[in-house]
Order: sequence, then structure tokens, then C-alpha cells
Amino acid sequence: MNVTVHSAHILKHSITLQQYVKKRNGLPLGASGSLKAMLKNAFGAPSFDIFWNYWNPIWGFYLSRYVMRPLNKYLYGPIAFILTFTLSGALHDVAVSLVKWEVVFLITPWFTLMGVIAYLFDGFHIRFHSAKFVTRSIINAAIIFASYAVMWWFCQEATELF
Repeated sequence: MNVTVHSAHILKHSITLQQYVKKRNGLPLGASGSLKAMLKNAFGAPSFDIFWNYWNPIWGFYLSRYVMRPLNKYLYGPIAFILTFTLSGALHDVAVSLVKWEVVFLITPWFTLMGVIAYLFDGFHIRFHSAKFVTRSIINAAIIFASYAVMWWFCQEATELF
């Protein structure tokens, strides 16, 4: 299962942020059309694990370099990969909590679930290369929305228990 290789492998070669973004988007950092290219590349990806190679390349660069790569030194690759998603979710929860001025704990489990799903897509080589762009986009978006709905429901149920 190669999922830990996607972003971390590129960063082993001391690639700069500018080079990384250009590799992922096909456009230089800050170039006109970068957002459109990122959305097209990510949602049109032929698999959910590959979606994450293109989604928010600036955030992905720093997560790969400062979270996943160090975790890979000490943990089994898939665990490091999933924990990277978990930490990203936790940082998003902190940001939302600061904005709302209340504790939010939804994005961490959601991102963890998406990390598990991405790992499974890679491990079982689930691909939809032959599907049209619209179909690939719908599949990737459906996984994101369905995993969010599952975690939202789960967090609502957990809140009622405590």
C-alpha cells in the first residue's frame, strides 16, 4: 500500500513550496487560475486517495514535510498517513473553535475517517480512471459529503450520551 509515498516521497528531495505547487496544480504559486486548476485536478482525480494529492497543495506541502514525514520515521506508514489527516482535522477544529468562540470537535473525526477511506482506496487500488470527469467529481464529492454526514451524525449521538 503506497499511500504514504504520494506527498512524502516528493518532499524527500528538498522540493520547494513553489515547485510543489507547480507540480500539483500545473501552475506557479499564486498564478491566475490556480484555484480552478486545484479544484479540477482534485475533484477529477481518478481515486479518492489521489484527490488529496491535489487538494490545497500549500497545506499539503507543510503537512507532508512537518507531520507525515516525521511520523513516518517512528510509525507504521498507514498510521502516520491517517494521523496526518487527524492532526489536520484537529487544527481545523481549533481554527473553527476560535472563530465561534466555543469548542468544536467535528472536523478531527471527519478528517480521520477520510484518511482511513483514502488509505483503503489506495490499498485496494480502487480507481475510476475510465469514468468521465463529471462522474469522478461526483464520486469524490460524494465520499467527502457522506463521510461528513456520518461523522456529524456520530458526533450528535456521542453528544447525547455525554
